[in-house]
Amino acid sequence: MVHHFLQLLRRAEPSRSRAQIVQRSLATLALTCCAVLVATVGYPVRPAVPQSGQAGNPPAYNPYPPGILPSDLDAEIARVRAEMRTVFGRYLVQAQALPPLTYSNTQGVGNPPTIVGSGYEAMRILGGLLNYDQNISPLKNAACASCHMPYAGFSGPIPSVDLTIVAYPGTYHFRAAKRTAQRYTYAPQFPALHFNETLQAFIGGEFWDARATGYKLQSADAEQAQHPPVDPLEMGFPDTACIAWRISQAQYKSLFEQVWGADFDINWPGDAEQTCSTPGGNFPTATPIALSPNDRTKANDIYDHWGQSISALEHTDDVSPFSSKFDAFLAGKASLTPDEIAGYKLFDGKAACNTCHLDGRGSTQTPGTGSGSKSSTTTGIDTSAAASQAPSFTCFGYANEGLPLNPRIALFYENKPDALGFTPNPLGFGYRDLGLGTFLRSGFGSAPNPNAKWTSFAPKADGQMQTSTARNVAMTPKQCPTTEAPGPYFQKEFFHNGYIKSLKQLVHFYNTRDVYAYNVTSGHCPPGKTEKVDCWPMPEVPNNIDMTTGNLGLTDQEENQIVAFLQTLTDGFTTPYPNSDTYTGVCKTGGSASTQGNELLIPTPDPLPPCASSICGVAPLPSPNKIP
Repeated sequence: MVHHFLQLLRRAEPSRSRAQIVQRSLATLALTCCAVLVATVGYPVRPAVPQSGQAGNPPAYNPYPPGILPSDLDAEIARVRAEMRTVFGRYLVQAQALPPLTYSNTQGVGNPPTIVGSGYEAMRILGGLLNYDQNISPLKNAACASCHMPYAGFSGPIPSVDLTIVAYPGTYHFRAAKRTAQRYTYAPQFPALHFNETLQAFIGGEFWDARATGYKLQSADAEQAQHPPVDPLEMGFPDTACIAWRISQAQYKSLFEQVWGADFDINWPGDAEQTCSTPGGNFPTATPIALSPNDRTKANDIYDHWGQSISALEHTDDVSPFSSKFDAFLAGKASLTPDEIAGYKLFDGKAACNTCHLDGRGSTQTPGTGSGSKSSTTTGIDTSAAASQAPSFTCFGYANEGLPLNPRIALFYENKPDALGFTPNPLGFGYRDLGLGTFLRSGFGSAPNPNAKWTSFAPKADGQMQTSTARNVAMTPKQCPTTEAPGPYFQKEFFHNGYIKSLKQLVHFYNTRDVYAYNVTSGHCPPGKTEKVDCWPMPEVPNNIDMTTGNLGLTDQEENQIVAFLQTLTDGFTTPYPNSDTYTGVCKTGGSASTQGNELLIPTPDPLPPCASSICGVAPLPSPNKIP
């Protein structure tokens, strides 16, 4: 519809500039594409009407019922945009201070050519500029950092989003996806996705569902950076070539050229800016910009270097510095408190945390205990020395922890077309997030699986999500020193679907999932029971549940001690964490960590529509249990 409409305008007004055509077409679309988008919200309780942002943008997409969108969303997006401009400016100053980049140019020790002396700095700074550049989106209002700011451990920066819709709006407000913004601290340590025949398990890859495999660049991290710019629900370009187009106009173009030797001599068609200024999702192909094969190769090369530059930044101390209190403890430069030490022992023992979040020590949990009706026991206390001085706190694998469906996720409500004719989720509440299993089937909402041999493993991977590093899980802005109520605290969200709202809840879930299991959906716990305290709704995906946790037998005090230990994994203890000083929002206070966020629980539709055939009907079918 959008493309046909724009073509008619071009024929009717050949003398008008493309910019005028786009502006007039979007204004006309606002009047003709059906119009009544009722913007109703309710966080905390007052109504509000979020707007689409800048003049000339498409009209706001708001298919949400009352109480779903947070009422401060416009203001909070504006806050984060200002913070990103601050950090971008810092990197720009650093770029201007770089000495001239000189490549070695002698036979033998000077070959291959290397940027002498300042190569690492140039890569770090270029990655920073790209990470915070809001021009890398159609409406020039979103960057990678829109969902990943330093003060939140490079996860979501808006407390009200973490408390409500879970996923962050992209360039086109208010399209949003289905999962939490993963922390990308230490992400470069994840290898390219591969199947370990001995373990019969997938290792590596990035994103919750492993769809950034790294098969081409042999860097899952670099490939991860390539997805959001062309995801219609995120930064939203319709064509990967738009990255090259926008960088060709950037202040840092020359730095990009010097670092990568990139060739921006591309014969761009006259409608490149118009195409790159239109959010994707409803174009007929993935390459709407008409380029010659040679120019497409140049643009693809620049796109690869985009991903590699972002990954280079994430390798550095700007993102992954190993500067936590725990790192200082391992180095003999800091002492842990009694509660932190107790939490460390539980992490490696009865709580079984390090069976997935590897910390360089062995686990003393007794095999076969810790879930179902068998409360966790241990074989003793591990007194050995740590085998790693820089543990990753992840196994780089995948697990289904049995989280319930979270009815607050924005995607469930996006079953109507927006003004550009794109419908993010025609399945509505028929959507189920099978995680790795959906990716292996090349299923809806994921990405194509580049290895057909892996498809047969899908039923054993249904519900599995990436085991993120536990590092920086507790990172917050300095003025909001904790994730835990009563605070002052910074509201975060945990697990892939943001169902858990505090670290206390996270540990309590692992501890009691099977003890307080009820055959209900979220929002429907029995009278007298409190959800997330003594009632856990049924898993969204009942297959392949991780059975190392669920009945750990921890006391309330022991749960708190594990939280205390997790807080020692926050970077910035030995040296200040770069750019974590940019938060200009407010802290929350009051309440209890055990019930944090419960005031905004909403009931799952009852009856819940069955899992759509386009997800649960794709071979090989989920088994042994049917997905409800």
